[in-house]
Amino acid sequence: MTTWHTLPTEMQLAVVDNLDVADARIFAAVDQRTYAGLRARPLQGASHIDLQRFLENVPRDYCRHIEQLDLATDGARPSHAEDVQELISLFLASPRLSQLELRLQGSLHPNHLTIRNCTEETVLPLSERLVVSIAASVPNLRHLSLDRISRSTIHAPELVGAYPFVPLVRGDGNIPEHPLLGSELCLPSLLSIPTLRQLAIRDTHLGDPRWATAPVACHLEMLDLGSCPHEPEDSNRLAIERIMSAVGPSLSSFSLATSLSAPMFAKQATPLPRLRQLHISPYFPVDEVVDTMTALAGSPIEALSVQCFSDDVTETCGALEAFLSLRVQRGPTFYEKLARIDVSVAGGEDAQTFDAERARATKRLQDFCRDLRLTSKVVKPRGGDRLRSNSCAF
Repeated sequence: MTTWHTLPTEMQLAVVDNLDVADARIFAAVDQRTYAGLRARPLQGASHIDLQRFLENVPRDYCRHIEQLDLATDGARPSHAEDVQELISLFLASPRLSQLELRLQGSLHPNHLTIRNCTEETVLPLSERLVVSIAASVPNLRHLSLDRISRSTIHAPELVGAYPFVPLVRGDGNIPEHPLLGSELCLPSLLSIPTLRQLAIRDTHLGDPRWATAPVACHLEMLDLGSCPHEPEDSNRLAIERIMSAVGPSLSSFSLATSLSAPMFAKQATPLPRLRQLHISPYFPVDEVVDTMTALAGSPIEALSVQCFSDDVTETCGALEAFLSLRVQRGPTFYEKLARIDVSVAGGEDAQTFDAERARATKRLQDFCRDLRLTSKVVKPRGGDRLRSNSCAF
């Protein structure tokens, strides 16, 4: 005798697709197997408790069938960190999700926002207009992190068909005007968010000239800028120098992935008068360390953190020694505030493979720092370590 549980999956899905929401809820209460059979239906109006029950009862593998998701947080309680983890768990398990609606009781996190395009932007680009609109709509946004955001042809028509062919978004003119920014939803408009204190943008084209002219309503304390993989080094450098000049007066921490050469940063009237913490990422060209540090000599930098790949340890320590030698030659006014230099090794290589040459290089650097009365620490790789993000944390 044929029963519901003996029907082929395709027939079960066909039946489920014809149920309205009320009938589907009743049908789902029959037993756990039937509840699991509704996995491919859109989750509509699901509360926090509904989401918990769904994740507890439905095999994770079934979530790959979810195409539409409609979630509402419980109005009787504010959103908590566990809500975020449950949402992330569901999103990661739902690769076919094409329509998402969130009705939230306040923000999932009132101060932090991270938007990352996890797909190749040449295939599925994520528009700067959408990202800027979302960021400007978050109340009291203080920390914003963006990865692999694509420029819009509306704001970057000069890039259309131009070498080196930066991936662009077309057809995003239907994104509505923002109450604060209007139609100017380009990346430089992020500086108009008055509460913003920390900004990280990586793997994104930063060559918009409006970074130099956009109104700056925020007081950025930390800036983390990565290079655009589609642009040459000189273009990335000029773009980053432009942004640094725009937000420099309030900046205390900065993460650098490309070299600097602008002489204005080395002068006493530097655009970075409060910069005290500098982080150099592992993607930074090692042979540019001395020149870049010289270019930033006008800032009162107290702590320098350098992250490098294991293969670059010897060269990195040598570059830092060359910088310290230059500091000795220039006299007490050259980096007079510098008190600490730390080196960390990125990647998953085990510390046991940290050969004698690299060990000698780190010891020479630490001995040199000790002679100059500088605090220094070298963090060697541990098995299973992953490359951390370019952060200005000290």
